Amino acid sequence: MRNPERLKLFLAVLYQFDGLILDDSLIDKICINIIKARLYKPTIISDYLKLAWKEGRELSDAEATKAFEDNPQDHKEAGFDHGWPSRFDTWFKISKELGFVWYWPGEKIAFSDSGKLLIDQDNPQNETLVFANAFAKYNRNNPFRGVLNTNTPLILLLETIKHLNDDPDYKGAGISKSELPILLCWRDDDSIGLYKYIKSIRTKYGFTPSDEVVIEACRMLLDATKRSDNTLLTDYPDDFIRKMRLTGLISIRGGGRFVDINKKEQNAVDYVLEAYHSIDYSHQRNEKVFFEYIGQVDSILAEKLGLKKPSEQDSVTELQKWSEYYGWNAISLELLILSNKRKSADPILMLIDQPLRLEFLTALAIFKQLPNVTVNPNYISDDEGLPTSFAGGGMPDIECIENGHGVLIEATLLKGAQQHIRESFSVKRHLEEYLIKDDKAYSILLSPQTYIDTARHAAFSKAADNTDVRTLGIPRFVELLSLQTSLSELSEVL
Repeated sequence: MRNPERLKLFLAVLYQFDGLILDDSLIDKICINIIKARLYKPTIISDYLKLAWKEGRELSDAEATKAFEDNPQDHKEAGFDHGWPSRFDTWFKISKELGFVWYWPGEKIAFSDSGKLLIDQDNPQNETLVFANAFAKYNRNNPFRGVLNTNTPLILLLETIKHLNDDPDYKGAGISKSELPILLCWRDDDSIGLYKYIKSIRTKYGFTPSDEVVIEACRMLLDATKRSDNTLLTDYPDDFIRKMRLTGLISIRGGGRFVDINKKEQNAVDYVLEAYHSIDYSHQRNEKVFFEYIGQVDSILAEKLGLKKPSEQDSVTELQKWSEYYGWNAISLELLILSNKRKSADPILMLIDQPLRLEFLTALAIFKQLPNVTVNPNYISDDEGLPTSFAGGGMPDIECIENGHGVLIEATLLKGAQQHIRESFSVKRHLEEYLIKDDKAYSILLSPQTYIDTARHAAFSKAADNTDVRTLGIPRFVELLSLQTSLSELSEVL
């Protein structure tokens, strides 16, 4: 559930049961639907069902029920019966803790305002607001956790960065990734104390203290002896950066070595620090009370968040910067890594959620290899030009102009039936709206592998009303772009 895209898919299934009383019978139905959507793969399944997972085919009701019955769960969570009910709680407890959906045996499943915004597929930019709202309020010592640390991590991070950037001894680069483990082990919300502690370490060891220095500092602050060195130094910081970037308030600098405030969202940062600096959580020791607090959308924060795509000129500047930084070999390699579901080792790209990373790399690839094409991505970027959230509802992923006419690029990592269900109709709709101003425009749907129903829908649309959607696999896209051909020559209907 660390992947926000996966989290949204799970919540979309659960939303079908919003308002119903939760009991073990309903949990069984929810779990079967989770399996049917291939969001959870049980251990014991037939070779035929394994092939369904590989090909991206949605399971039938009977197949999902059989997989459910063949895989009793040896799992127990507090308050839930042993087995699938406890597995259900494991899937969704982070969503409850972040204020997206309330559930408890014998009570109604209730999606909050923020939870409904998160699963709104027509407005994916809501994701930034939802996570900014949640993490601005998320206190470590909330009633769902009850840990010793009592700080609000996002507020502690922003305040500490601000203190470091205001220090004349430094150049305003923020906090280094090497110093983040210390922040994660800090017990309270004393950002001034943390700033002074980090400064004392910088005075002795500079911006990149050795692993031994960081580990010793962590163990002095917190009983970290049960955590592996790699967990303290790498896993926790990487996961923390990914979560904080979901808010849109954080930028990555120095080749991934520093975390800083996103100056494009300075107004939102200032508001968050003012509104949530000294919240008293002592009266929120009840899970339901805390859920209602964190799940309510802050309307002022919604107004303060810019969430604006860069201007066309700014997009050119940002794409130029990053296309030079990575170069074609790196860009093409990272596209193939995404296509093959492998993990990136790049310190910057690994911190960008994969579907959003695909849009970024696709825009870079076209910009780099086809200089005669105007490239205008619609994602929202930070002050470094790195994407922070998707385009607003009703917009294609990337708008290109070639030979005076529009080419809409839509990029997805989905395969199988879900690719067709979630992409074919929205891609066609985006093109239909664009055709009003440019009757020679067409779309390219880029994916790891085109699903047969996606290709059939594209062919039918072309024959029925001349809506020209062309499908293209990522490997072929990379191969043809390496020849620096045109968009019209590299697109093909499969």
